[in-house]
Amino acid sequence: MVIIAIYRMKEITVDYALRTTWQAVSKMYNEEAKHFKSTMAIGFTLLSIDPKTGTPSTALGPKMGMEATSLSRILKRMEEKGFIERRPNPNDGRGVLIHLTDLGLDRRNLSKEAVLKFNNTLKDNISEEKLNHFFEVTESINKMISEKKIYKRHNN
Repeated sequence: MVIIAIYRMKEITVDYALRTTWQAVSKMYNEEAKHFKSTMAIGFTLLSIDPKTGTPSTALGPKMGMEATSLSRILKRMEEKGFIERRPNPNDGRGVLIHLTDLGLDRRNLSKEAVLKFNNTLKDNISEEKLNHFFEVTESINKMISEKKIYKRHNN
């Protein structure tokens, strides 16, 4: 419903289309995660942790594009739910590795299934050509942003 409304607007902006579509996707994932007493953020975090070797806690934030304080809250909740455990990093005495527990691995698999179902449904309903264009456009947007081509600041 939201997506149909987007295309009816005469002067739709790219940021509006991106924001409203992401909000719809986020809501969809959170509604699905509720069935498992979880959240999209927890599912995303589970998918970002290496299931075999664990992931350094300091690498998770940048990997997920998340601030350290937000990630800390999510990791604390995940630990309380028994999805993860923190272990000393054998390669860095000061560091900590985040490992999935058996329950965490189970929840990771559920999260992976949800993401695959979403992606497969899109592939079944949107042509490969259109999806390729979508990825080309998002790649171009990200490149322009990372190269600071939108808001250039010159030092005087």
